[in-house]
Amino acid sequence: MNEIALVVAAFLGATAVIFGAFGAHLLKKKLTTDQLYSFETGVKYQMYHALVLLILGFQLHLESPLNTSIFLAFIIGTLLFSFSIYGLVLSDAKNKKLRFLGPVTPLGGLFLVMDWSLLLYEFISTLA
Repeated sequence: MNEIALVVAAFLGATAVIFGAFGAHLLKKKLTTDQLYSFETGVKYQMYHALVLLILGFQLHLESPLNTSIFLAFIIGTLLFSFSIYGLVLSDAKNKKLRFLGPVTPLGGLFLVMDWSLLLYEFISTLA
């Protein structure tokens, strides 16, 4: 399972760089300042969580149900949060806003908060 965490981390990291370059170079002329800022937020959160997954892939024992839950929730949260932002921004730029993605972003954010909370629980439980 740790190998899967590392592969997913590398994929999310690579695509964050691609999307960041895409936003900075190709979308800069097509998006409003607010849209570009939102797109960049998605890229930042994707990269932050790719790095976390990379570290977790080396540190956590993913045979544990709690650690597996942490790993899966980070992936789900990152995908829901960042990719819904990309979809919202790009569809809004084409005047065809995909409104169904609106609730997906905060759902992804809730997963990310849950991830960090589970990770905190894991760390505190190892102190006992």
